[in-house]
Amino acid sequence: MIDFEPSEEQALIIETVHQFAENEVRPRSRETDESGKPPPALLSAAHELGLVANGLPEADGGGGARSALAGALIAEELGWGDMSLAFAILSPSLVGFPVADHGTAELRKQILPGLLGPDFVPGALAIVEPRFDFDVYHPHTTAKRDGDGWILDGRKCLVPWLEGGRHVVVFAAENDALAAFALPRDAKGLVATPEQNLGLCGLPTVELVLESVRAPAAARLDASDADLRRLIERGRIAIAATAVGTARAAFEVARDYAKQRETFGQPIATRQAIAFKLADMAIEIDGARLLVWEAASAIDRGDDAARLVRLAQDQTARVGLAVADSAVQIFGGHGYIRDYLPEMHLRNLAGLGSFEGLALV
Repeated sequence: MIDFEPSEEQALIIETVHQFAENEVRPRSRETDESGKPPPALLSAAHELGLVANGLPEADGGGGARSALAGALIAEELGWGDMSLAFAILSPSLVGFPVADHGTAELRKQILPGLLGPDFVPGALAIVEPRFDFDVYHPHTTAKRDGDGWILDGRKCLVPWLEGGRHVVVFAAENDALAAFALPRDAKGLVATPEQNLGLCGLPTVELVLESVRAPAAARLDASDADLRRLIERGRIAIAATAVGTARAAFEVARDYAKQRETFGQPIATRQAIAFKLADMAIEIDGARLLVWEAASAIDRGDDAARLVRLAQDQTARVGLAVADSAVQIFGGHGYIRDYLPEMHLRNLAGLGSFEGLALV
């Protein structure tokens, strides 16, 4: 018999992260969306939970318990609190996991201790490019051999860029193969310009221009094209799981509003059109979650998960946007007002079709 109930350990993870999301993340979601800056105290508190550190290798001082499924459970609960803050909290993984998996000994020694120290140190992953024909597996950003190092040229966008970050992992094409490099954020020739986006306003992102940026030999991750493709798949699962949590939040807010809002002496939740809409929202969210879990489990087993990841990614993008739009409709005119959460959920979930490299599991 197939059992969809989380194990005792997984249930504890869900409960712990959900409590943190409820008590610390959700109350600061609107404030962060308006200011564009995640509260440092919140990021420090999240760092103390070890949500990323627990997935780094024991040999480097981490917990050594990395699991795509556990990461998806964490990402969903954080996404339920707030999508922008979820990505900010998980940002150390953007550098930590690629370096832990494929970094040279020198690179691991240089980067991982900072991520495992007492302070929150965000990471950044540069994958998306500002081109209409962008292909994640065939970037136009290039890495050309130059002596014992490489020269990187290109443009990236939607790169998380939180204060206090030290490194960014850049995906580039090296002789028609996919390669990745861990660079200091202050590297010569690296120019970051802040972006203003429709959603994820609480997550600072930049457009990154690389103008003849020199990467030393140790900066290149020792990863094959297939390794980096699996890294991209882990990122897609992290984003999909976060989106499931945000869609769940949109549904719950709309459901609770429908129970309280009355017309003609009865809650609008008793109206057939509203009740059916809420039921459809709940069904779609559960279906998307199961796809995410199936893909994450395949990754943990070491199976070829490309098809399952793509199904989860596409379905979550569709469901997330549809659920958020339905929540706005249920709120009626109030759904368009910034005093309520649905408009923010809709803006955040609207970009799912183009998100890459915002989190890793």
